[in-house]
Amino acid sequence: LILQDLSMDASKKVDLKIIIIGALGVGKTSLLHQYVHKTFYEDYRTTLGASILTKVLAVDNTPLKLQIWDTGGQERFRSMVSTFYKGSDGCMLAFDVTDRESFESLDNWRDDFLEKVIPREQDFPMVVLGNKIDICDRQVPKEMASAWCKEKDIPYFEVSAKNNINVAEAFETLAKQALTTYKGIFESYLTDSIKLTPNDKPKKSCC
Repeated sequence: LILQDLSMDASKKVDLKIIIIGALGVGKTSLLHQYVHKTFYEDYRTTLGASILTKVLAVDNTPLKLQIWDTGGQERFRSMVSTFYKGSDGCMLAFDVTDRESFESLDNWRDDFLEKVIPREQDFPMVVLGNKIDICDRQVPKEMASAWCKEKDIPYFEVSAKNNINVAEAFETLAKQALTTYKGIFESYLTDSIKLTPNDKPKKSCC
C-alpha cells in the first residue's frame, strides 16, 4: 500500500524499527527483498554488519513506515550486530528448514536479542520464519519448529523467499504486534503524564 493512496492523516504516521536476525545463509536478505521489492534476491554475498530497507504500509488505518534492518549472520560479527538491536520495535528470527543447525541456534539469537534490548520484555513483538520450504531436503519438521514457537508464544511462519510464500503475512503480523505494543507504551505514557491532578499536589507546609 502506498501512503499517498491512503486518505489518512499523515501526522498519525508511525515509524517502527524491525530487525531480522538469524544464522548465516538462512535467507534474511532474500526475505527482505521479496517483501520490499517483490523480487527474489539471489546474490549470495554475506551481509556485513547491517543494511536497511524501508516499507510503507497501513495497519488498522494507521500509516506505518517500517525501517527494516537486515543483519549479518556470521558468528564473528555477532557483537557488532547486537549493537543494532537498540531501539527495535519488533524482531524477526529466521532459520533455514534445510539446516538443522540454523534452527538450533534460534535460542541463542533470541536470548542475545532480549538481553540487549532495553527494557527487556519477554513478550517483545517477535515472529519466527522457517525459510526455504521450496527445497525438498528438509531437516527441521514443521511440528518441531511449531512446538518451539508455541512454548515461547511466538507466531511461526513457514516461508519461501524464492516463491514468495507467506513472506508478506509474516512481516505484517510482526508490524501489527509492534504497532499494538507501541500504542500501549504511548497510551500508558499519556496516562502517567495526566495523573497529576490538582488534588495530587502536595500541600504547602508552613515553615
